[in-house]
Amino acid sequence: GQQQHSDRHKGLQLPSQTVARAMSSLGGATPPYTTLAISRPTESITHVELHRPEKRNAMNSAFWSEMVTCFNELSEDAQCRVVVVSGAGKLFTAGIDLMDMMNSVLQPEGDDTARISWGIKKKIKKLQETFSVIEKCPKPVVVAIHGACVGAGVDMITACDIRLCTQDAWFQVKEVDIGLAADVGTLQRLPKVIGSQSLVNELALTARKMYADEAKSSGLVSRVFADKEAMMAGALEIAGEIAGRSPVAVQGTKINLIYARNHSVADGLDYIATWNMSMLQTEDLMKSAQAALEKKSPKTKTYSKL
Repeated sequence: GQQQHSDRHKGLQLPSQTVARAMSSLGGATPPYTTLAISRPTESITHVELHRPEKRNAMNSAFWSEMVTCFNELSEDAQCRVVVVSGAGKLFTAGIDLMDMMNSVLQPEGDDTARISWGIKKKIKKLQETFSVIEKCPKPVVVAIHGACVGAGVDMITACDIRLCTQDAWFQVKEVDIGLAADVGTLQRLPKVIGSQSLVNELALTARKMYADEAKSSGLVSRVFADKEAMMAGALEIAGEIAGRSPVAVQGTKINLIYARNHSVADGLDYIATWNMSMLQTEDLMKSAQAALEKKSPKTKTYSKL
């Protein structure tokens, strides 16, 4: 209703620094989760914080399933219009929790090579889903990276829609250093994110670190901030811009951008035509047009949940 709307609008006007400070969860993980802290900086923005600061947010077996539960819920949550992901503590993530995960990979079960391989493939497909859910979630996902983003962290951020980082951030495709080819998304998504195949190959084959400035110039991130507080404020501001617009328009845009990335131009045009033949029949179109005629932002209109 109108009351609710004006409150939401006020919420977006909060000095984002204050909200950003409040977003750094001082408590622990949010039950039922053990590796994630979930909060709502405003009613339509959900903040998902990787929360194992004492373990440098390393990804243990609980994390791999909790992410799936979390993003499947957010996909269905009509209240949520945009997601911000960040890491608690000193850095974004050190990647896979080797101690925790190695046992399951190094001691596979099965009676012969075929059966062992079958089991390993099932395991890998399950791990891949952990980051594919981010891409499948129709709500845009803004990821805010500080400190280090290593190994599986890179797999994860390439599945997000908008990437931001701090000046002290660095990125490392670490997998060749631990004896494997990255298998949960980096090799598939990073070439679609960074324009230079040569750079992608170099990063993946040498496992060298890439720092914030290069991450920005190569297109891995779109903005670099002085520190974490400024970055969280920036992430919140971007999320607020997205949340204030028609969810029909926003979610349709995300879905069609991903479709277009994976298909020919002709297929993509055909898909959006079929998509919009129903989606253009929305009240949101009239509301947004009205805002435009009044020379106001679409954020001044209230769009119903999707």
